Amino acid sequence: MGGEESRQGTALPTSLDIARAAHLDPITVVAERAGIPVERLEPYGRHVAKIDLRAMADLADRPRARYVVVTAITPTPLGEGKTTTAVGLAQGLAVLGHRATLALRQPSMGPTFGIKGGAAGAGYSQVLPMEQLNLHLTGDFHAVTAAHNLLAAMVANHLHHGNELGLDPASISWRRVLDVDDRALRNIVEGLGARVDGVTRQSGFDITAASEVMVILGLATSLQDLRARLGRVVVGFTRDGHPVTAEDLQAAGAMAVILKDALQPNLLQTTENTPVLVHTGPFGNIATGNSSVIADRIGIHIGDYLLTEAGFGSDMGAERFFNLKCRVSGLQPDAAVLVATVRSLKAHSGHYAVVAGRPLPPEMLEERPRAVLAGADNLRRHIEIVRSFGVSPVVAVNSFPSDAPSEVDVIRRVAEEEGVRVAVSTHVADGGKGARDLARAVVEACADEHDFRPTYELDAPLRDKIEALATGVYGADGVDFAPAAAKDLDRFELLGYGAFPVVVAKTHLSLSSDPSLRGVPRGWRMPVREVRAAAGAGYVYAISGDMRTMPGLPRHPAATRIDLDEAGEVVGLF
Repeated sequence: MGGEESRQGTALPTSLDIARAAHLDPITVVAERAGIPVERLEPYGRHVAKIDLRAMADLADRPRARYVVVTAITPTPLGEGKTTTAVGLAQGLAVLGHRATLALRQPSMGPTFGIKGGAAGAGYSQVLPMEQLNLHLTGDFHAVTAAHNLLAAMVANHLHHGNELGLDPASISWRRVLDVDDRALRNIVEGLGARVDGVTRQSGFDITAASEVMVILGLATSLQDLRARLGRVVVGFTRDGHPVTAEDLQAAGAMAVILKDALQPNLLQTTENTPVLVHTGPFGNIATGNSSVIADRIGIHIGDYLLTEAGFGSDMGAERFFNLKCRVSGLQPDAAVLVATVRSLKAHSGHYAVVAGRPLPPEMLEERPRAVLAGADNLRRHIEIVRSFGVSPVVAVNSFPSDAPSEVDVIRRVAEEEGVRVAVSTHVADGGKGARDLARAVVEACADEHDFRPTYELDAPLRDKIEALATGVYGADGVDFAPAAAKDLDRFELLGYGAFPVVVAKTHLSLSSDPSLRGVPRGWRMPVREVRAAAGAGYVYAISGDMRTMPGLPRHPAATRIDLDEAGEVVGLF
């Protein structure tokens, strides 16, 4: 944010400076204003608290808020500002006199210290306290890491002590996790050393956000449901094909104990003191990409509008929100916000190369409305995707200082041609006031008649569900299953996983499974090289393309800029 300007031409302070200058209400005041009983709070200092799960029962008889998901078109590697748009919209609704609540995922420290340097929003539309949100918060990620790695240790210990269950070491899929970007840990050999140091075998590390435990925490509806889901986690198979679970290894109970406090959502606030529920952080391209069901079940009863963000584009996090999360929560959305930017549509023209961690090409910042129009098919396709779920989309143009009016007008015209509402939002520079037009459009969209419908029925075969996503959402001509993937699908049907929803792990940088294909790729088929079962989370996922579950650090990590000043204050976050 350093060096950016508002629409009035005044240079903005950095996001960190804005965060430190903002007035924060005591978290008890934020809770009281939202109607959350103060006796259900477990404060972590003055400005963060966990919410006791008994609050769900306390709030159950209150009216249901309008439910809005914030998603986006296919993003550039830099992201298009869904989080800050969601924050600005919540503040904009409050400016109009509505009681709004926001539910977000917690940022992973891996990307924070890697490329992002922070993920709390930007400018005058942030979640605060910024430092706590980006760094540890209440320790939920550490609890997920510990619970996941406890199970990995129990697997290794079982092999070491004779393997009574007959677990085939070659079938073990349960790796270890860490909330740090570290490519050197992607593939490791464990058990090196003396015989007492364990069984030697190949394994690896994923980032904590990619853990199935993280997804389980996000989908669990109660402590009892959490415990049951953990017990169903499959770590591998016996040589005759029977699954071996965390329950079989007698590890699920201890995992639940570690996660007991982490199951409670966290209460924070925006720069304008709007309540924010921050909870869980599953990856958007290989997992569910949504904040927790429990946070939404609380948030749906504490205001007029509940906003939640789904990771990456509508083909990724929003698809999982509609097809998976809503099925678990029992909640149905009233509208969807589709975030678009001038720079993203220019990128989809195919004329520019955008690389994470590098400045935008200078020519991309020049006024070029034709380039915006050349990439507009991507926006049109995402409008179609949202509409396919029976939900009204609202296009939110996240405005940047470099945007020319002629370029913004292209997006407005395309949205109007598609018959959807559109609003330009300057929430980064102007806070809630800059999002008033967007808030009005969302209020109108929520009043539309809608007929929510998932992409597929759960009783359809797994192959059919994967093909429905590929053809109906991604725009593929069909699916090519590798022989091993086809065999695993048959096995999962026999094991009773056939009624699970499905997730496709693919790139977020394209509607297709090829990250180099911009716009709206046509004439392609989706390859599925592998299929896995997340039995504890309750879905089957197909892997299309080369997916990394442990990121690596860039040449100049954000960690090199993050430090403490002489007063002990954090510097370098943004």
